[in-house]
Amino acid sequence: MKQYVRLPLNKAQSRLTNKLLTVALAAFTGVTCLAGTQPALAQSKAPTVFQAAGPSAASIQSTVDQYRAALGAVNNGNNPGVTSGHREINWDGGSPTNATTTLTGTPLTTFLNTRGANITTRGSGFVQAPPSGLADTFGNSSYATIFHAFSPLRLFSPIGSNVTEVEFFVPGSNGNTPATSTGFGVVLTDVDRHASTVIEYFGAHGELLFRRNAPDSPGDGNLSFIGVVFGDASIARVRIIAGNAAPGPDDDRKTDIVMMDDFLYGEPTPLF
Repeated sequence: MKQYVRLPLNKAQSRLTNKLLTVALAAFTGVTCLAGTQPALAQSKAPTVFQAAGPSAASIQSTVDQYRAALGAVNNGNNPGVTSGHREINWDGGSPTNATTTLTGTPLTTFLNTRGANITTRGSGFVQAPPSGLADTFGNSSYATIFHAFSPLRLFSPIGSNVTEVEFFVPGSNGNTPATSTGFGVVLTDVDRHASTVIEYFGAHGELLFRRNAPDSPGDGNLSFIGVVFGDASIARVRIIAGNAAPGPDDDRKTDIVMMDDFLYGEPTPLF
């Protein structure tokens, strides 16, 4: 009868054995986990990307509608307690004739309890306004003509920054229940330069899941749309880098100032 003798391993051999076992486990499960780090959220495939650009709302409308259907066609509005469908924020205060200029600080919590979105910026706050209101807010008369809204009348922008972040919570929880979403999309206006505007998607542990440039559409007031849908609710936070500079009175030929309109995202579902 054969006998097997187990010889003691030195430290180097032990480390090598553990490494080989980790590699073998990763090959079997498709997930790599390094000691001392949080496991990354595994994606079976890249998300589906929806994008369009053109001179008018009509030129991107069909793509936005397709994206709504991919998220879940029902717009849940401010209704809590749902587990499917999607949410939208269009900055119009419930009326397509709302032409007021609204200034808020950061974080912007208006939609935190009602629609599960906590919105922050590195700047001093946010503005919701029609193009004429943007011109007044930023002291730049050209803004009254170079930006157009997708859903009338108001657009959205950070103040003192070009970066906006959206973090998800379960609607109705008042920000007490962290959540994730299957997708997020945004309408933008006046993306003149390629790669000036970027959307980044992050998982629950802060890991970057996906990064995509918004399509450019040179020409005053032209519109762009970018949105992605994952196979499951993976997105805990989104970062929108709108243009290559913050809005202000002293734009020059090197800057591409971009404003935002509608946000669309899959129904936030509990993280835990």
